[in-house]
Amino acid sequence: MKQTILSRSSSSTEPVGAGESLKRRVSTGSRMTVSRVIGALFLCGFLLYGVGSVLVTSVTGAPDFLSTISANKTILVLGAFLILLNTAVDVGKAVLFFPILEKHGKRTALGYLATMIVEVVFLSLGALALLMIVPLGQHAAEDWAKGLGSLLVQSNTMAYQIGEAALGFGSLFLCALLLRSRLIPRWLAISGLIGYAFLMAGQIAEIFGIHIGLYLTIPGFFFELALPFWLFFKGFQPAAYGQDA
Repeated sequence: MKQTILSRSSSSTEPVGAGESLKRRVSTGSRMTVSRVIGALFLCGFLLYGVGSVLVTSVTGAPDFLSTISANKTILVLGAFLILLNTAVDVGKAVLFFPILEKHGKRTALGYLATMIVEVVFLSLGALALLMIVPLGQHAAEDWAKGLGSLLVQSNTMAYQIGEAALGFGSLFLCALLLRSRLIPRWLAISGLIGYAFLMAGQIAEIFGIHIGLYLTIPGFFFELALPFWLFFKGFQPAAYGQDA
C-alpha cells in the first residue's frame, strides 16, 4: 500500500519538474530570439544608413553634381531609399528594447524611445531633401538650381547631425541603465557611454562648424558593432526577463 502511494506521488511530481524545465527552455529561447533580433536591427541600421550615405555622397560629392543627376538618378534614389528604410529599422529596435528597459527604468525606456523617434524624423527629412534634388537635374545649367541643390545637400547633412546628436543624448541614459542593471557586461556598457558622449559632442561641434565629428564617431561605432555580436552569442542577461541568472 505504501509503495503504491509513493509510486503515485513520485509519478505526479515528474510532469511538474518536466514542465518547469520546458518552461525554462522556452523562456531562454525567447530571450535569445529577442536579443538576436535587436542585434540584427543594430547591424541592419548601421549598414543601411552607411551604404545609403556612401551612394548619395558618390553623386552629390562632385562640384557640379546637378549636371550628372540624369545619369546617376538611380544611385541617388537608391541611397535615399536606404536611408528611409533605416527609419523603420530604428523604430523597430526602439520598440523591441522598450519592454526590456521598462522593467529596470520606465523613464529611461520612454526617453530612449523618444530620442529614437526624434532621430528618425530628422534622418527622414534629410532623405526627402535628397529626393528633391532629382527634378533639379532638368535645370542643371541655371544658377538658382545649383544654389537650391547645394542647400538641399546641406539640409541633409544638418538633419543627420541633429538626429545623431539626439541619438547620442538618449543613448547615454540607455547605456547608464544597461550598466546599472548589468543586462550586458560592464565593459560594453562603459564603451557605449564613452562612445555616445563622443558622438553627441562631435555632432554638436559639426553643427557649429567645427569639423571633428567624423573622428569622434569612432568610439560609438565600436559599441554599435560590438553590442550586436554580444547579443547574437550571449543575449541580454536573464534578469532582463525576470529570470534567475
